[in-house]
Parts: sequence; structure tokens; C-alpha cells
Amino acid sequence: MRIGILGLGRIGAFHAGTLSGLDAVASLVVADPVARAAKAAAERFGAEIADSPEAVLAAGVDGLVVAAATDAHPALILAAVEAGVPVFCEKPVARTMPEGVAVLEAVRGGGVPVQIGFNRRFDAGFAAARAAVRAGELGPLHTVRSTTLDPAPPPAAYIAASGGIFRDCAVHDFDVIRWVTGREVTEVYAVGGNRGADYIREAGDADTTGALLTLDDGTVAVVSNSRHNARGYDVRMELHGFRDSLAVGLDDRLPLRSAEPGTVFPAGPPHDFFMDRFADAYRAELAAFTEVVAGRLASPCTVADALEAGWIAEACTLSLHEHRPVRLDEVRGGG
Repeated sequence: MRIGILGLGRIGAFHAGTLSGLDAVASLVVADPVARAAKAAAERFGAEIADSPEAVLAAGVDGLVVAAATDAHPALILAAVEAGVPVFCEKPVARTMPEGVAVLEAVRGGGVPVQIGFNRRFDAGFAAARAAVRAGELGPLHTVRSTTLDPAPPPAAYIAASGGIFRDCAVHDFDVIRWVTGREVTEVYAVGGNRGADYIREAGDADTTGALLTLDDGTVAVVSNSRHNARGYDVRMELHGFRDSLAVGLDDRLPLRSAEPGTVFPAGPPHDFFMDRFADAYRAELAAFTEVVAGRLASPCTVADALEAGWIAEACTLSLHEHRPVRLDEVRGGG
């Protein structure tokens, strides 16, 4: 099949490399406002260059991957759907929730699949955890812990446009908690602080946060995030039930050292970045998209799924700034 890619920055170029290695993908058509980025992808992956998103869609692509700037996501998703082309778009659906809701309304019932990029759904460990929960192996859950710690903060310009740590970083934890447990979040309480880069504080954001989520069956989920983890990129989940407990991310590349005498775990080099930690998941995610394009698979992460994680991020952001618990129906407008 022929796949178009819009946006060839860090993640777009990474996706181009992944797609070029998939047996199902015969050719790529790429476009980026920065000509040298498109040229580099063409030279490296044998891609065809188009001079605009419209030209990519007109080039006979079977599917479209959107890795452009967030502000462009709504228009590009809708352009693909209008053209009848299945589309994969990196999160978020849009910069604001009202814009995201408008996209959902526009694509609902249209028959053109849209897949949003939440790569942890395709990680082997998270998938095994979901299967264990769904099979009842842990019994009813009482506690979930989810962690995302970045090795270093992104640049000031990125922070200023990110929407905040809950919308940009913790949203992955929120999505995978929903996906693994099969439950919805009803209420949140969030705290945060700044002990590092001044520009994060100046942007009105926090560099380290914690959030307590109450799920609809009474399970408590604890989410920890930070922009500062000198040892590496740390993503983990713990699931504690009345019958058993299970962890994701406890491998030999865990960026944490033990203080216990004689303990050598973890023994390998720490994960240092998200594209290192989730390389296999990204490949599985885009392989799934080719199945979506071929009509053999429904979207494994819909616009509606992405918006649910977005609402949790909105509630946590409000809770952080107002120092109080926030129910999800409040940010949705139902409270």
C-alpha cells in the first residue's frame, strides 16, 4: 500500500523509518513545510515528495499519517476523512477540547477510520497486563500506579505550546489506565511543583506532578510524572488486585537502582528516551494502522478514546491550579 506522511520532525521522521520497514507498505509520499526535512526523508527512505497536504492526498495514498504540529491536526484529519482516506494522527486530536469534540462530531458515522497515536496500547507489557486484568487473574483491582518520568525537560518553546504536563505527558498514563483496566475515571486530585527549569514555572506549568484518580468501580489510581529523571526514561505500571499483583516495565533497562545489598537488578543500560523504550510498540502501532487501512481491523484508538484521556488531563490541570478535587462531569460541562 501507499502511505502519506505529513510532518517530518522528530516523530514524523521516526514513523517514516518504521513504515518503510513494514512489508505492507510499498511506497511513501511525504510533505513538510521545511523542504530539507522532506528531502532528507525522500533520500533516506525512497519517499516521493509532495508540496502540500492536498498534494499528498491527491497522490493516490491508501492511508495518511499525520505527525504535523498540533494546531494542524483537526484540519488534516478532516481533510483525509473528506477524501475517504483512513488517517493515523499523533495525539492530541486538537489543541483544545472543544476543537477535539468538533472533530469527533465531524468524523462520527462517516465510515472513514481515524486512529489516534497512543503507543502504549501496543507495548507487549501493557498488552499482557490488560489481558491479565480482563481474564480476572488479579481479582478485583484496588490500586493502580502509573509512572512517566522524562530524562530531561523539553525546550522552552515546546513547553510553552504543550498545554501543560497533564495534557502533554500524563495523558499517556491516563489513556493506558483506561485501556488496561477497562474503567472510567470519575474524579481527580492533582498536585505539582517546580524544582528545576525556571521556564516551566514561567509558562504556568509544573515540572513534577502527582494525581489521584478515582475509577468508576472505586479503584484508586496514582499517577506520577516528572520532566527530571537523570537516570533515564522511566515508564511503569503496577496493578494490585485482591488475588494477585502485576507490574509493567520491570525489565533490565529500568532506569532505577536498588539500595538493597547484593541486588544487581536492573542489570542493563537504562532506557534513555521514549523512542528507545517504545520502538517495538511504535512498529506494532503502525502495523495495526496498515490493517486498519486494509479494512481488516477497526481503529484500535479512536477519536473518542483520545478525548476521554483528554478530559482527565483537563480535570487534573484544573485541580492543580485550584487545589481541589475535580469531577470529570465538571470539565465536561455536566457539573
